[in-house]
Amino acid sequence: MSHHDVQVRLRHMLDAARKAAEFCRNKTRADLGEDAMLALALTRLLEIIGEAAKHVPSNFRDKAPAIPWRDITGTRDRLTHAYMDVDMDIVWTIISESLPRLISELEKLVPPEGRGSGVGGGAAPI
Repeated sequence: MSHHDVQVRLRHMLDAARKAAEFCRNKTRADLGEDAMLALALTRLLEIIGEAAKHVPSNFRDKAPAIPWRDITGTRDRLTHAYMDVDMDIVWTIISESLPRLISELEKLVPPEGRGSGVGGGAAPI
């Protein structure tokens, strides 16, 4: 996988994580239980993060040990294959506690918009 392809996957992860954080701004766990669209959107964004992470090669993952790659891809598998048994408390914990750290780590790896990724740089927005 080329460096560009890795950057595209990392950008997808970062974009999805930022969207999830944005969707939860000023929300509570109770909102997640009452708003089916929010719950489905967040679940889908976590799936996207996990799917993109699956395509990041292990030699690159080894260089970014602060990112919990196995947890991310495992969450994706769980959400996709056990879709009828999703624990929204776990989803909320991931969104509210783990995503801010993930965003911070990904921002260290992904060039800012306009410098090789994002619009005009080859990474398609999600």
